[in-house]
Amino acid sequence: MAARPGTDEAGRGTHTLGLLYPPAGRLGEYTTMQLAFVGGVAEAAARQGYDLLLAPAGRHDDPSFPRMVDDRRVDGVIVMEIRREDDRVAYLAEAGFPFVAIGRNHRADAAGWVDLDFAGLAGGCVHHLADLGHRRIAFVNRSEQLFNSGYGFARLGDEGYTETMKKLLLTPHAYLCGDDLASGEEVVERILSEDPATTSLVTMNEAALEGVYRGLTRNGRTVPRDFSVVGVAASPWAEQVNPPLTAAEIPAKEMSRVAVDLMMRRLRSPDSPPRHVLLKPLITLRGSTGHCRPVPGSEPESDFPDLPEFPDIDLDF
Repeated sequence: MAARPGTDEAGRGTHTLGLLYPPAGRLGEYTTMQLAFVGGVAEAAARQGYDLLLAPAGRHDDPSFPRMVDDRRVDGVIVMEIRREDDRVAYLAEAGFPFVAIGRNHRADAAGWVDLDFAGLAGGCVHHLADLGHRRIAFVNRSEQLFNSGYGFARLGDEGYTETMKKLLLTPHAYLCGDDLASGEEVVERILSEDPATTSLVTMNEAALEGVYRGLTRNGRTVPRDFSVVGVAASPWAEQVNPPLTAAEIPAKEMSRVAVDLMMRRLRSPDSPPRHVLLKPLITLRGSTGHCRPVPGSEPESDFPDLPEFPDIDLDF
């Protein structure tokens, strides 16, 4: 008789959790944010008396995935970097293997998940800039590779930005950007080339943030005097640029702890209904946003012709 999911041949638990965390970049590199989640899950699992087995699997047929799941090396799996259509999630759901997700899609609803309201956060960033008088607001997203793969963070952010811009009767201009400094500089060149009157941007690409700042400086835009920047980013990224970034925090440690708690709940009460935790952190005001100062020459001409000047007339009553 085969061992049930999460047990060895003798039916004992392994007291090990699996974490699937595929690399974000084209060259297989990991971002600081990804590593923060890995560290957060490891710490939270250790507090529960569990070890952590890592697998850089982006698909269910990556070699490390079947070794972890089919060989029953773990009691349960935490899945990161969820895509809209994610065969890892589908495989785990169909196999009945205990799992929870950091992120969400329609298949993950069958299990527990924790996620940020990326659409709502992107929309909130747009509202913040609009309240400061900005009307030309660009959006700097993640890489083309991640967006085309259906990566939830990138897709939800784009939807939230676009919908909010349209509700405010503003024209959306969204850009995909690689996760590196050079890509950040390049995307600023594209933004200002296509619309030199742009006065602000929303970003969800913290890895390219320093490049964005450099690109603005090279184009003569001072933050926040001439150009405002707001985003969704972890505090180390937001605070290391000058001026510090006004941003909604990505609470990696808190989300990691919640994911492990959901996993413990799943293992201890497998028949209980799954819990879904959606976080929407507040925007922390720092120094990167200010009132809009339109780019000289970008203001529309008045609908009324200039009236002729008349000489002053002294009237003596």
